[in-house]
This record gives sequence, C-alpha cells and structure tokens, in this order.
Amino acid sequence: MKPGIPKGTRDFSAMEIAQRNYIFETIKSTFEKFGFQPIETPSFEKSATLMGKYGEEGDRLIFKILNSGDYLAKIDPQLLAEKNSKKLTPKISEKALRYDLTVPFARYVVQHLNDLVLPFKRYQIQPVWRADRPQKGRYREFYQCDADVVGSTSLWQEIEFIQLYDAVFNSLGLQHVTIKINNRKILAGIAEVIGEQDKLIDFTIALDKLDKIGKEGVVQELKNKGINEESIHKLNPLFSFEGSNNERIKHLEKLLENSEIGSKGVSELRFINEHIDAIGLETALLEPDVTLARGLNYYTGTILEVVANDVKIGSIGGGGRYDDLTGIFGLKNMSGMGISFGLDRIYYVLEELDLFNNIKQPKPDILFINFGNTEALYATKTIKKLRKYGIIAELYPDASKMKKQMGYANKRQISYVVLAGSSEIEQQQFTLKNMETGEQTVVNYDVLLKTVIK
Repeated sequence: MKPGIPKGTRDFSAMEIAQRNYIFETIKSTFEKFGFQPIETPSFEKSATLMGKYGEEGDRLIFKILNSGDYLAKIDPQLLAEKNSKKLTPKISEKALRYDLTVPFARYVVQHLNDLVLPFKRYQIQPVWRADRPQKGRYREFYQCDADVVGSTSLWQEIEFIQLYDAVFNSLGLQHVTIKINNRKILAGIAEVIGEQDKLIDFTIALDKLDKIGKEGVVQELKNKGINEESIHKLNPLFSFEGSNNERIKHLEKLLENSEIGSKGVSELRFINEHIDAIGLETALLEPDVTLARGLNYYTGTILEVVANDVKIGSIGGGGRYDDLTGIFGLKNMSGMGISFGLDRIYYVLEELDLFNNIKQPKPDILFINFGNTEALYATKTIKKLRKYGIIAELYPDASKMKKQMGYANKRQISYVVLAGSSEIEQQQFTLKNMETGEQTVVNYDVLLKTVIK
C-alpha cells in the first residue's frame, strides 16, 4: 500500500520549516520585547476541560483519545447495543486533543493562580487539532500563536496589542496592513437604539457580512431574521460609515448618545484611537469598523481584526477584550485582553508578496570529501574544531566516487568543499575549493578557518 498522511495534515520541507521558523521567531521575539513570557500546555487535556466550552459544533470537532488498554471491557453490553455515541464516548474516552490555546490557558490560570503575578502576560505558540472538513487554508492540525494579558481592565493593554501587531508585521515586511477595531459595547448599543436588543447576535452576524454580500444582502438577511423595516432604516448610517477615524467616532457618538452601554463603547474606542494617534504606528493603519463582530459570545469590549491589504485571504490576526476568561472554571471577574496571529495565512501572504527572499534553507558551510577511513578521520577531527566556531561542517558519509560527492555538494548549494588525501594529511593541509568560483587552493587550518568562518 502506498504510504500517505491523514487528510488535513501536512509534511513540511526544510525550506518551508525555515520560512515558518522565521515567522515564529519574529512573533516570539516581539512578544518578549513587549514583556510577555512563554508557557506551554499539554497537547491533550481531560475531556471535561474541553467539552462544553465551544458549543455543540465545536464539541463535534474535538479529537477524542481512546482510553488505554481494553477500553470496552467494562462497558455495559446494553450501552454497546444502543450504539449511542454521545453516551458511549465519555465511557471510553477521558482525554482529548486541544481544540485551541484559549481554554487550556484559562485552565492554566485557574490551576496556577497562586503562583502568577498579576497582571499576567503570557504567549503560547503550539499546535492545535480540529476534526474539521479539510479545505484550502483549513487544516486539522495547525499552529496558533496567542498572547494574552489577564488581571487588568486597563485600555492601555489594547494600545499595547495594537502596537504589538504593528511591530510584528513591520518586522515581517508587510507594509500595507489594516488593524480594524470595534467594541462589543458599541454593537450592543446599536441593537438598543434600533430596539432589537433580543436579536443582537442575528443583526451583528448579518452586519459582519457587509463587505461580502453588500448592503442589499445584509438588509435581506436582517428581514429574514425578523428585524422590522423601521429598525433596518435606523441602521442606514452604518452602511456609509466613512471619513477619518475621528469623524467616524463622532458619528457613533451621535448615533449612540441615548445608549449608556453604546456611549461607553464609543468612549473606549476614542481613548484607544487618540492615544494610538499620539504614539504613532510604523506601518499599520488603525481603522474603526462597526461591522466587525467576531466572537460575540466571547468578547465583551474591544474587538480587533487584521487584514493584509495587498492579498485577499481574510484576516491574518484577531482578538479582543473579555471579562470572564476563567468563569468556565469557576473563577469569576478575571478580565483580560488577547490576540492571535494566523500563521498559515501570514505564510501565504509573505509567499504571495515574495517576502521570503532572504530566508535560506539550512545547509552546511563546508563539505569534506570522503576518500576512505584514514582521510575521514582526519576530516572529522577538523570538523570538530570548526564546529566550535559555529561553522556548519559535514563529512560525506561514504567513500563514493568523486562525481557523486561533488554532485551532493552542488545540490545542497554548499559553498566550500575540502579535499584532503594522503599528501594533505602528511603536510597537515587541506585543498579548499570554492564551489561558486571554482577556485581551488591548498591551505592550512588557520587559513581554512578564516576563509569559512562567518
């Protein structure tokens, strides 16, 4: 049978790993520059930790792990006969692969609360698994890159995260990035002023599709959800939400002047916008967007979403403010703010914009040709000394024909090749060949080191 991998998973070549590591290291170094500290959580958690935290659809996408041993031995035959997977699964599976990094982080905070210094700034870069239907850009195994601060309600955290996004994408060379910002309180205020508080989720989900289905599509969807004509008419200003950031905020202030929660959201938005204006961003643009409605059941304040303007691929990052991260585990009033980077989409954008030019595949700096055991020992002793200086040196493992060994050096794009036979060993020298110029010289160890060292 021909070998293969499960659907929704991928193999990565050395070059792809080098490119991905470049993104990882850029994000990681920026996280640490902003004062975040790393944590890691297990790849699998107790099923009780994960189940019931993502809704019915999310629970369905969690990979369950069968119990060790004969997991059916103690199961009631009657239960087996029923063939009811919902009843049977908890009996045979007590663990599951993590679905995201957020719920494990909430569990971590509750479990280690007495050891944490609040506010606690954490970042986490680890793989997650979802039993989703594989398609382009959507995999069953993928990395998440998250950063969160818990234990503070200060809006300065939002300002920090916006600067963090700007710093990362600037370092990656993305010059045209927009950070869209909204506030959950603003959305609640809009629902209040149009008299549709009970349909908050319905109207905001429809509004969120404005850039995809246009005004006509949104209006039709609102009607389908039972929102009346008068309420829809009150939403008209949002369909032409233009002007400078300050002008947009003024429009919102007027629209929501009779809503306490809406006015609170606008005040928070103004605070963030004014201070970002005063501090300045390197390359990203901050843009208020009242149609932004991600994670409505989760976020309670600021909502952020990042898009790359030069490549149509959707958001490459997002996050927001939440007031009750740890409430699912019984610890109330633990406010926080968090963001995430979409690694696979960022990779695609950098590839499309040809921004991986400077990333080189890991390879040796120098290859020693193998002429036999005596020569290989001489080469290996030299290689050991070179490696102490950070030089990536390698011995071809077999005493194959010269053509084959030189072909290997060419295919690996190795810059230097050393040929050391009996005469070189006798004189404690090396024949050094520059593979780019073809120049070949006899040198001693000191000259070899000086030539090859970076």
